[in-house]
Order: sequence, then structure tokens, then C-alpha cells
Amino acid sequence: MDRAKVTSHDVAERAGVSRATVSMVLNRSPGVSISQETRERVLQAAAALGYRPNSAARMLVRGDTETIGLVVTEPASLNVDGFVPQLLTGITRVNQRHGYGVLLEVVEPNRAPNAYVELVRSHRIDGLIVLNPATHDPALHALIDDGYPLVLLGSVGHPREHSVNFSTRRAIRKAVDLLVDLGHRRIAHIGFSDVGYIATDVRLAAYQRSLVDRGITPDPALVGFAHYSAESGHAAMTALLERADPAPTAVLAGNDTVALGAIAAINARGLAVPGDIAVIGFDDLPIAAYMWPTLTTIRNPGIEQGEKAAEMLIKMINREPVERPKLVVATELVIRESSGGKRALENGAGMSAGSLPHEAGGGGRTQ
Repeated sequence: MDRAKVTSHDVAERAGVSRATVSMVLNRSPGVSISQETRERVLQAAAALGYRPNSAARMLVRGDTETIGLVVTEPASLNVDGFVPQLLTGITRVNQRHGYGVLLEVVEPNRAPNAYVELVRSHRIDGLIVLNPATHDPALHALIDDGYPLVLLGSVGHPREHSVNFSTRRAIRKAVDLLVDLGHRRIAHIGFSDVGYIATDVRLAAYQRSLVDRGITPDPALVGFAHYSAESGHAAMTALLERADPAPTAVLAGNDTVALGAIAAINARGLAVPGDIAVIGFDDLPIAAYMWPTLTTIRNPGIEQGEKAAEMLIKMINREPVERPKLVVATELVIRESSGGKRALENGAGMSAGSLPHEAGGGGRTQ
């Protein structure tokens, strides 16, 4: 069917509903009771046929923009962090299905932390997703108090916030358990950003608590901070090796990109991974299964998180109920060569059940 000639009548016929129902669903008419099953059927029919209502007319009638804002709180993450594109893929996929565009806003370091509030006040968007918000951000608290459609990829601790997170503490605990069970006591940690961002702070706290739970006193000399990139991971690992005495025998990196830089720094010192220093990353980017050595990492499903955040925000914009406003996405430890865990498994070494949630081969993704 010629998409330029698709009409609401075609959508109604395919979905098995009236044209009025199609109009109410696609125009998101307020105060109309339509079942979720019917809404999905209409949206799927419209997507299959390539139909979209007249955006200009909808803006005039309703005053909405059919656009959501995505705020990235650190420009460096766009340049070097492989996790952000996965989030964008998930967000865009859902938005296209519902007829929304995405307006990306990056908060530059020399601007106020709440500079994205200008985007809300400009009335160019219908709702907002914020990636990795600062732990204490009064502007975000104010937007939540006002009931503005807002979803956090992270948290600011507001009791009424809508957020999508992942099970950080459990994931970090499994990674630390694996390393301890492999005989490591000098376990370092490199955060993927400076302190003050919720993801970095939570991962650091989870690392410290996991050490204590295994009878290891955290050593401040074994903690460093990078800035998203492999280059900063290299610098942070080099600094750790220069100051820590005795040197670490394992390192838990804040993301896979930082882990890549850490491995390069270890190799530059003439040391081997995992023979001298074991390395674990975070995110399970596609490259992780093809590095050498292949990277043990915590799988953090970025596309799924982007999809969940967009779905939640669109429901808020449409004033539909959100069943789980604080959604937690499961993570998984993927064991490969860089930690020494894969070899230990193959050799039948005794390890705790909690540290063996998943094994991955060296040649590809495991799922």
C-alpha cells in the first residue's frame, strides 16, 4: 500500500475498530476511556501501514509538540561511551512507534547543572528523560513536585519520581564475589565519572559494601575515577598502579570503555590480564566479547532501559496510569577471560554459587 495514501479508514479496518476510535487513540484525546488492548491494536495497525496523523493539525488543536526531550548530563558520554547509543536506540524505537520525535539536549560542564529546565520552559517538548542525573538536583525535584512528565534514568531519591534503574548492588556483589573466590584481596575500583552522579556513587558504595561483606577492608588507595573514555581509564589505572602499595591484583571498572583503557595501561606496564591483574567491566557492550582477552563484564541492557523509559514517559504524557513508576531492570554477570573466571570454570575450581550466574564463550554474545 502506498503510505502517502494511507488513511485513518485503512487503520480502522486493519485494527477492527471505528475511525472515531482511531482518531481518539492517535490524537491522544484526553478524558476518553479506551482499553490498553485496543490502543495497542490501533498503534500496531498504524505502524504496519505507515500511517501518521497530521502533526501540524494536532499541534494546533492540542498544543502538544509530539517531541520528548532527552538530557545527557555529560557531553563526554556522547563522544566515547558506548552505552548511550544503546539507550538512544531503545528510546527512538518506542517513540517512532507512538509518533514522537526526540530532542537531544546536552548539559555542558560550564553551564548550570539544571540548564535543561530551559528546555521545559521553552514548550518545545511534551516530556523529559534525564540520563544519569546528579544525586542532589533541586530543579529535578521541583519538576517532579509540579507533576511534569519526567522519567529518570537513574534517581534523585524523590518519593514520587518515575525512574528506570538496574540492579547495581546485586551485580557488583556478584563481580566482587567472583574475584574473591578466585583468590583476590587487593581489588581496585575505577568509577566511570567523578563522584556526585548517582550511577557512579551507587557503584562505588556497592563495591565497598561487597568487600566488607567478604571480610576485606576497603582501601582508598585502590579507588580511582575516570571520565567515560578508554583514555581516562588508562590514566586512572596508571595512577592506581603508581600509588597503590601493594598493587591491586584485580580491578572493577565503571564501564566497558574504561575497562578497555585499564587493560591497555596494565599491558603497558608489562603485566598480563588476567595473569597479573584481573579486569571486570560494566555494560557488556558488543565489543566486550571480541576484545583480547575477552571481557568479563556486567550485562546492563541499555536498549531495554531506553524502551522502558520511553514507554513510561509516553504514558505520563497521555495521563495513563503507570503501574511501576520505579522500574528496576535485571543485570547479569557475564564471565569471560579477563577475570580468569572462565579458565577457573573450565578447570572445575571451587567457587561460590553466587559468583557463577553466567558463563560466556570468547567468540560472541551469549544471548
